[in-house]
Amino acid sequence: MKNNKPQNDGPPRWAVRFFRWYCNDYLSEAALGDFIELYDRRRVSLGKRKADLLFIGNVLAFLQPFALRRKRKSYGLNELAMFENYFKIAWRTMARQKMYSSIMVGGFALGLATCLVIFLYIRHELSFDKSYTQGERIYRVFNDYRGPDGSRWTSMPPMVAQIMKTDYPEVEKAGRLVPQKWQQAGSNLFRREDQAENLYEEGFVYADNELLDILEIPFVSGSRETALAKPNSIVLSKRMADKYFPGEDAVGKTVILNENKTTPYVIGGVMANFPSNTHLHYDFLLTLTGVEFWPGEQTSWCCWNYDTYVRLKPGTDPVALEKKLLTIRDTYMMNYLKETGDPGAAEAKTRYFIGLQPVKNIHLDPEKVSDDMHRGDVRYIWLFGSIAVFILLLACINFINLSTAKSANRAKEVGLRKVVGSVRGYLIRQFLTESLVYSVVSFVFGVLIVTLAIPFFNSLAGTELSIPWRTVWFAPSLAVAALVIGIFAGLYPAFYLSSFKPAEVLKGTVSKGSRSSGLRSALVVFQFATSIVLIIGTFIIYKQMNFILHTKVGFDKDQVVMIRGANTLGEQRTTFKDELLQLSEVEDVTLTDYLPVMGTNRDQNTFWKEGKTREDRGVPGQFWFVDTDYIRTLGMKVFEGRDFDKQLASDSQAVVINQAMVKSLGLKKPVGERITNSYTVFTVIGVVEDFNFESMKGAIGPICLTLGKGGSIAAVKVNSRNMGGALVSLTKVWNKFMPHQPFRYSFLDESYARMYEDVSRTGKILTCFASLAIIVACLGLFALSSFMVEQRGKEISIRLVMGATTGSIFQLLTGNFVKLVLIALVIAAPLSWYLMQRWLEDYTYRINVTWDVFVVAGVISVFIALITVSYQSIRAALANPANRLRSE
Repeated sequence: MKNNKPQNDGPPRWAVRFFRWYCNDYLSEAALGDFIELYDRRRVSLGKRKADLLFIGNVLAFLQPFALRRKRKSYGLNELAMFENYFKIAWRTMARQKMYSSIMVGGFALGLATCLVIFLYIRHELSFDKSYTQGERIYRVFNDYRGPDGSRWTSMPPMVAQIMKTDYPEVEKAGRLVPQKWQQAGSNLFRREDQAENLYEEGFVYADNELLDILEIPFVSGSRETALAKPNSIVLSKRMADKYFPGEDAVGKTVILNENKTTPYVIGGVMANFPSNTHLHYDFLLTLTGVEFWPGEQTSWCCWNYDTYVRLKPGTDPVALEKKLLTIRDTYMMNYLKETGDPGAAEAKTRYFIGLQPVKNIHLDPEKVSDDMHRGDVRYIWLFGSIAVFILLLACINFINLSTAKSANRAKEVGLRKVVGSVRGYLIRQFLTESLVYSVVSFVFGVLIVTLAIPFFNSLAGTELSIPWRTVWFAPSLAVAALVIGIFAGLYPAFYLSSFKPAEVLKGTVSKGSRSSGLRSALVVFQFATSIVLIIGTFIIYKQMNFILHTKVGFDKDQVVMIRGANTLGEQRTTFKDELLQLSEVEDVTLTDYLPVMGTNRDQNTFWKEGKTREDRGVPGQFWFVDTDYIRTLGMKVFEGRDFDKQLASDSQAVVINQAMVKSLGLKKPVGERITNSYTVFTVIGVVEDFNFESMKGAIGPICLTLGKGGSIAAVKVNSRNMGGALVSLTKVWNKFMPHQPFRYSFLDESYARMYEDVSRTGKILTCFASLAIIVACLGLFALSSFMVEQRGKEISIRLVMGATTGSIFQLLTGNFVKLVLIALVIAAPLSWYLMQRWLEDYTYRINVTWDVFVVAGVISVFIALITVSYQSIRAALANPANRLRSE
């Protein structure tokens, strides 16, 4: 509502505000109206200055006890009846204006449902590893290298856990875990001893018996104190015990892994399934009791493969203990480095530290410690939390926009209520009650939407969220949230609508003023700017995902079938491979445990030029065992030198390295050079082009390929487009060799795509949120356009009578909205560019953010806005003007 008078024509504003501040609601409107009328007459006769002074005098003279605001008294039953009346009017208003009510409730419900889902997601992410009764004393030990290429990682030498128990009285217990795919950790073929058929299972991990107590793993059967105390013991999850031993007590039963009958495992206990909000997700715990993977492995500082967990004694200061742990570096570690003549000893003395990470921090990892576990990302919590707030704001904006836009319809009601004695405070309460009714109804629909949508979100985000109906806090929290959001959304409309003056309502100035509003335009711009940011973010994530999946990665991942469990073929592996090569559909076959996709083996070594182990700093790199057909099967390109040759016996001591290894070792003419990993000296016979064997978030690291004996995976390059027929042929060959073991396979390109599931999920989730934001914004725009058409009906009819065309009417009604969307695009483009540049910084290999993304997002936004407002605009342009003018 606007005053048509110039701003300096009225009485002093401060005097008006002062009067409203001290005067009670019963006298305020009437007295102020009299003062202003008197002011207008004095201004004509005496001039503005004298009129102002006299107005101020009137205000001050009215400052008497009877006019002052007082604390409101309680009127008991009258108050109750009043609120009953408010609810009745609110309900009638909703019922009378079905379209507007549906849009407000629908938008609110969508926004609230989105917020609730995101709240459950964030709550789940923040609840990881918070259930331990002694969680404040449980820590994971990590390495902290503070050099130029500083890094933190968890793998420790095997004896660190024992050293911490014996050398540090602050440590109550210490235990080890081998979570990475190494030896039998990861996946295996598994069967009961008394059954012949093997099944492939994942979720194997090595663990010390002490770790069961440190991590408070609950047991269903057997004793936690002794479950892994004996050599060759294994603990199964309840899920696996029920699968393999239904209706039986699994404890004491014998199982076989990978057909290795010489080393059977005895089940020492059955643990409860790990909950979804813990960093541990394993079904099989293999004991480390009595385990030594090779002679001297358990007493050497050469190989770091063990994560170490400790439980400190009560009252221990972890920061002080971290300082004491440096004695491990200064004694055990330095002695080993000096004995081996490692040139990095001096550097390690100053840059290597040992830290303690609280177990509750492992999932979100604020300490930035690298490990082999699936973790959350605190940035996504902030991102989704922000999206939830913005979508809720969009829904609130719809309510504010529609409430203020319909102010003209409510102006007469407000004016009449004031005329018959209603004060502003009562009107504010009435409109806030309406807002609360909308909020409560929307919450009911919102919870219903969440109940229906939560399974879809779980499948989309890979989560196991559920609505905590049975918790004591859930229902009260919803009630408080409905109250707070209802008041927040209704506050501005309540004050705005209750400020109408009866005299202005009768003059019709309220109706004219409601036609346009800077605030409403600003809120529409905000809505679409938010939506456009989400659209642009979604486009860029999908472009990056497309780049990852289709860019040249240095090997051919298409048409490659990975046959699992080849290690169980034993000595028949070579024969099996030869029979596969006889198939017309098969081009090449390689046997290995190492492939450039997640879930296959990794082996980190350190390499030097021959004779430089005591002079040069070692180059960390992967050391993979392959066969002579590996490079050809995976379509890698030999950049220099040659591939392995099965006819040359000397190749057993040869290696093929990648370009990154050449660069890191500083080899000018790599072919013929000799390098070592401190155990064996190898001759470099070839160099392959760099290929991505880890996530594209990081740079390609050095890698060294050498000949090994077989592996658990037979990677088969198929040359036929008929993949179904090829799989049938492969199955027949497999069944010929292993009739009691199911044929298990996957595709290399799918395994590669799974490495980027988090990116794909983020893109899908953002798509959903962007769609919801657009829907909520469009609901508001549709209702706003409907209302504008209704308000300007008389004007449109006159324009049509005067000869205006349908196109001009359409342009008149849609032009303003299109301008608002374009303004939103101008605001959203730089903001989204900045945000997505920050997101892309995580990737070493990434796309460039190009202008076409912004153009497409802008065109889509304008198109959606036009579609939204077109229906009402075209309907108004095609209406018969005579009908409208007759009713006016």
